[in-house]
Amino acid sequence: MEITSGPLFTTSTGLIDSVDKKLMVVLRDGRKLIGTLRSFDQFANLVLQDTIERIYVGNCFGDIPRGIFIIRGENVVLLGELDTEKEECANLREVPVEEILVAQREEMEAKQRLDKVRSKALHNHGFCVDNAQNDLY
Repeated sequence: MEITSGPLFTTSTGLIDSVDKKLMVVLRDGRKLIGTLRSFDQFANLVLQDTIERIYVGNCFGDIPRGIFIIRGENVVLLGELDTEKEECANLREVPVEEILVAQREEMEAKQRLDKVRSKALHNHGFCVDNAQNDLY
């Protein structure tokens, strides 16, 4: 495979082309942030302007305005440029923030109930269940 568009950077230097573009950043805790990349450093710490936190539940989403957002690079799981034309054509429906927060809480409670049943079933079959929820420290 030949790359003809110039050098490929695998360090934070690869972010140069993303400055002043609208990006989505997925964090380690699962949050999804959308904002305009204004600055970054050698550790991939990011500064996003006009940031919103987008919450998805099913085919609905809600946006919470967050403003200027500084993200520590080690918390970034994934980031990419948004295609605004494709974003508008997506089969998603925007709902009020209050509604999406209620739906998110209901989804989390249903997942917790399912996990509890699953853990109990595994325990009944002699398996030890690790209840660590995440790798945050």
